[in-house]
Amino acid sequence: MQMKRLVALFVILMFVIGVVGLSFAADVKGTVTKIDGKKITVKDDKGKETTVEVKDTGGAKVGDTVEIKDGKVTVKKPKTGAPGY
Repeated sequence: MQMKRLVALFVILMFVIGVVGLSFAADVKGTVTKIDGKKITVKDDKGKETTVEVKDTGGAKVGDTVEIKDGKVTVKKPKTGAPGY
């Protein structure tokens, strides 16, 4: 009986940790390196690549700078103008 409780507790704990991990991975900023259906791979400023499943690609293309929050993709417009102004 005690062993069943430990196994059940372990399974529940792993599920909770997995769900929490997914929620933290949902907010991503960077450059799109790959799009595969509804999965977008983004490389951040530090060079770390993260793949996120999104509701809609939001018109993003490889090379675009994007922000992904709660599965929604926002394409960031490049700043224009001369440097230093």
